[in-house]
Amino acid sequence: MTKRIKSLIVFFTLLAMAVLAGCGSSTTKEAPKAPAETKGTAARSVDQIKKSGEVIIGVFSDKAPFGYVDSTGKYQGYDVYFAERIAKDLGVKAKYVSLDPANRVEYLKTGKVDIVLANFTVTKERAEAVDFALPYMKVALGVVSKDGAITSTDQLAGKTLIVAKGTTAETYFAKNHPNVKLLKFDQYTETYNALLDGRGDAFSTDNTEVLAWAKQNPSFAVGIPSLGDLDTIAPAVQKGNASLLNWLNDEIKVLGKEKFFHTDYDATLKAVYGTSVDPESLVVEGGVVNK
Repeated sequence: MTKRIKSLIVFFTLLAMAVLAGCGSSTTKEAPKAPAETKGTAARSVDQIKKSGEVIIGVFSDKAPFGYVDSTGKYQGYDVYFAERIAKDLGVKAKYVSLDPANRVEYLKTGKVDIVLANFTVTKERAEAVDFALPYMKVALGVVSKDGAITSTDQLAGKTLIVAKGTTAETYFAKNHPNVKLLKFDQYTETYNALLDGRGDAFSTDNTEVLAWAKQNPSFAVGIPSLGDLDTIAPAVQKGNASLLNWLNDEIKVLGKEKFFHTDYDATLKAVYGTSVDPESLVVEGGVVNK
């Protein structure tokens, strides 16, 4: 074999080895990177809210008479009346964000709102995720049905009860009455439409709210006006936001001295309830609950 042929053999051998090495490296995949952890946005302090010129408050847009949007597109209701006073005393404008029952905690954790004033019932589980200020209302559960036919929870066994996701009604019935079929919706508008359409035998939420709705819908009545424990409703802020929490507590105490929440009741609820509800059964002044 000539020296030239030997050189060519060595050359092509080395070339083949390089190609194979290159192919091998191209098929080697890097280990996938772990997804970045999603973290909540830091809450705004009172000073930051004042400097921004607005306080962002989460409210309901479909839960009359507590939080709803009227025919002109303006937010109204018992919670909104309170929200307007908060904004005034902070010296800023109120910016409203419409919430569903199930996303109230999430919107605080992610900093999308500064305060939740969406008929937010205080529970032990929720208090582990958000910080509640002093209460401004007390409430129990109620059950509304066609002609008030459902007058006890025993009558709901095997039947369909409509509830809104993320509410105390959902928790109460899932825990205490597992034989009741729950039909769940995200929004209150959906729950009432389902009741009107006959997709459920009854609907349960705060008694103050079903009493108001039944007065507007005479073919329905609240057969169970009070169910479960007496609970309280309070403003909520992001966990650890001591600045805003302390401000709200002080605000509620000051408002109690002027009987602000009775004024709120007269302005937003009295015309709805008439004489069917005693304001003292609902209103809490200065954060002090009288049972």
